[in-house]
Amino acid sequence: MSICKLTSWNVNGLRACVKKGFPDFVAQQQADYLCLQETKVNPGTIPENNFNYDWNTHHCADKKGYSGTAIYSDSEPIATYQDFPEHEGEGRTLTIETPHFFLINTYVPNAQAELARLPYRLEWDKSLRQHLQELDQTKPIILCGDLNVAHQEIDIARPDANRRSPGFSDEERESLTQHLNIGLIDTFRHLHPDEPDQYSWWSYRGGARARNVGWRLDYFLISERLLPALKSASIHQDIHGSDHCPVSIEIDLDAIPS
Repeated sequence: MSICKLTSWNVNGLRACVKKGFPDFVAQQQADYLCLQETKVNPGTIPENNFNYDWNTHHCADKKGYSGTAIYSDSEPIATYQDFPEHEGEGRTLTIETPHFFLINTYVPNAQAELARLPYRLEWDKSLRQHLQELDQTKPIILCGDLNVAHQEIDIARPDANRRSPGFSDEERESLTQHLNIGLIDTFRHLHPDEPDQYSWWSYRGGARARNVGWRLDYFLISERLLPALKSASIHQDIHGSDHCPVSIEIDLDAIPS
């Protein structure tokens, strides 16, 4: 077997996370691909530390200290793409082409209080789906990142209290269902269908993390034809440094259908 490990983490500010154990986690994980969201860096503030990776790329938002995505890898990809034409400047999506798959790292817009940005969020999701469908015609895809939605009731500690909260509205949940309907698999739920209390984000308020009152907002979705290669899907709830924790998958490159 040739195992490839991929890790995704919304770091809620890369420079701040670096001071809270980020380098130690990266060294321990030894992921082949490390995808970050909400880096909040700009060209002049990207850390010089490459965390022992041979290649990396950052996609910064036009607005300073906002959004931002990054990918670190052991090898340079075949190609790199940023955002979608209709959503440029947000710093929310990085796509790389590898010999085996396309890897899409994304930070989905929050619908905001009273769902004020829900229409934009849903349009953004449509653009993402179109992007994924186009890529999937060429190679299998792996989508990771902060999708800013808890899909099912099992993915949120208090579903009844959050029916119309951003991240658990019917519209956002249905939009993620539409992602799955184009042939994508939620890796964690596929391997852990009934496992409760598995969250990747907790509010800083009220000791939510200590009480595990959380939401599962961070995902790895893969093309259905990658299922024979999927070996594990994990949520690293013991890792701090952000209001999100990292998630990861392992795939066997030798088991990917040709």
